Amino acid sequence: MPYEHKNIANARRLRKEMTPWERKLWHCFLKAYPIRFQRQKPVGKYIVDFYCSGSKLVVELDGGGHYTPEEQQRDKHRTEELEKYGMKVVRFCNTDVDRNFYEVCSAIDHAVQENYRR
Repeated sequence: MPYEHKNIANARRLRKEMTPWERKLWHCFLKAYPIRFQRQKPVGKYIVDFYCSGSKLVVELDGGGHYTPEEQQRDKHRTEELEKYGMKVVRFCNTDVDRNFYEVCSAIDHAVQENYRR
């Protein structure tokens, strides 16, 4: 997977400074998931929140800053760029992680199973 080497240090910092929602999803679900996920993974010119190479799945968690028209356009462009690598991108808002955690985990599991290469 191509990535920009300058993003490595920033990805390491982001792993140490995960948001509460990223921390919850990682520690309560993805860390023990039977198919490996990576957190704060450099991909292309981006750093994605979570990545599963076995299913080429990117999981992004969006906070309140992602709902302005400018940020939504930026997210759309980012998704299109990641899809060029053959990845599927799923997005959840932080509120869903708080209020609908089981549904978020089920949706991630479904997306992994749908695209998993054995």
